[in-house]
Amino acid sequence: MKFGRNLYLVVTGIVACSLFVGGLAGWLNSGAEGSWRFAGYILRWGPVVPVCYVVAAVGVILLGWFWFTLTGKITSIARLLREELTAGTAENAEKGIKIGSSACSVRSAVKKPATIEELNRAIEHLLAKSSHVAGLENQIKDLQIQIQLSQRREKNTEAIIYSIRDAVIVIDESDKLLMANEAAGRLFNFDFRNSQYKPVSELLGADHREFVDLLSRSRQTGGRATKQEVEFFQEGRGTFDCIISCVYDQAERICGVVAVLHDITREKEISQMKNDFVSHVSHELKTPLASIMAYSEMLSDGEANDEQTKKEFYSVIQNQAKRLNRLIEDILNVSRIESGLIKVNKQPVSLTILIEEQLQMIKNYAEEKNIEVVGQKPIVFDQVYADKDMISQVIVNLLSNAVKYTRPGGLVKINTEVDEIAGLAKVTVTDTGVGIPENELGHLFEKFYRVEANKNVAKGTGLGLNLVKQIIEKVHNGRVSVESKVGVGSTFGFELPLAVGEAVEVA
Repeated sequence: MKFGRNLYLVVTGIVACSLFVGGLAGWLNSGAEGSWRFAGYILRWGPVVPVCYVVAAVGVILLGWFWFTLTGKITSIARLLREELTAGTAENAEKGIKIGSSACSVRSAVKKPATIEELNRAIEHLLAKSSHVAGLENQIKDLQIQIQLSQRREKNTEAIIYSIRDAVIVIDESDKLLMANEAAGRLFNFDFRNSQYKPVSELLGADHREFVDLLSRSRQTGGRATKQEVEFFQEGRGTFDCIISCVYDQAERICGVVAVLHDITREKEISQMKNDFVSHVSHELKTPLASIMAYSEMLSDGEANDEQTKKEFYSVIQNQAKRLNRLIEDILNVSRIESGLIKVNKQPVSLTILIEEQLQMIKNYAEEKNIEVVGQKPIVFDQVYADKDMISQVIVNLLSNAVKYTRPGGLVKINTEVDEIAGLAKVTVTDTGVGIPENELGHLFEKFYRVEANKNVAKGTGLGLNLVKQIIEKVHNGRVSVESKVGVGSTFGFELPLAVGEAVEVA
């Protein structure tokens, strides 16, 4: 292309010079005398004028040839562009431009003239196709953005599911696992991260066949959301609220099932405990009230004729009233401590003195069952910074429980130890009673809890030990403990900071 352009410029220059020289020679030949001399000087070089005209004629031919070739190339380009763009793809258009460029060097491709209008139409067509391609590129960018947003939403959904404390399982229309969280992996004992696209029946095993069937039925029936209570007996009994929802695609076809299992085992147990508590409290309230009403009616009817009988009736009424008052106080104290409304009056008190005071009160009850209660030798320094009435109540509860669950002829012993290095005082109450099964030791201090095996041995509300735990740990920053063996006996204890260390800390 560069050589052709240079040749075109050279030919144009030669034609111009030849015409100029020929014209100048003719003008000088027809001019004045001075001009004739100059013309004669030119003519001495030979037939300059004819040669110039011949050269000009040849140059004109060459110029025409160049113009004809240029027109042919333009026509070829237009034809190729039109053919390629008609195919409808941007790739073919690009190839057509390349082919058109190479066709510029092929003269045989030019067979008929073309106009500039054809080229303009071809270029306009190309621009229109380019606009279409630009639109497609914008659509592709929009799709890429939507894909990124979808991926981000998917990651957010996974993060939410993985963070849920309830067990979550998502399966597809073929009952294969799509997603599960850690809680589900623990519940059904499978690797929740590396179990995708595996049959859920294989992952959950034969022990949970009913739950798998429930998922399949929910998918087949197409229910929007169903709630059902299910129980699993693997590694103990567990009760769950199972909420199952079908997942629908854009065409409203079921493409999966989501199951969320909320553990309500503890809630069921608490509900049962509350029911038992109401029953026990009602019984406990009814017993002293019945005694009070009976003896008061006998006094009203005049059945107590002598002073000694009247004193006995008064004593029964008073004791039953005290029992009733203790029960009500236990319920109220637990509620006050939990709500933080109880008033605490802490001061240095001696554990030995508190224990001696409560022993005198509990020995009468122990003598009725022929149970020996043994105290301890006084300790030089066993003062703790505590509320006197609350700690007295703790000691009474532990001693009364020990006597209550010890068979006649047994032994109850209370002991105090002081660890000056750790700054702690420890009180233990040991009995030779019926003992407590090992699997129930962790629940003893829970509210409303009573050992199933010992319910027939003695009556109670299940509040005493919970009150002990609340007073020692929540109010006095101490610690409770228990050790027991069935048929041998139990040891309940609590630790409190010594008054010196506690006073320094308060100061």
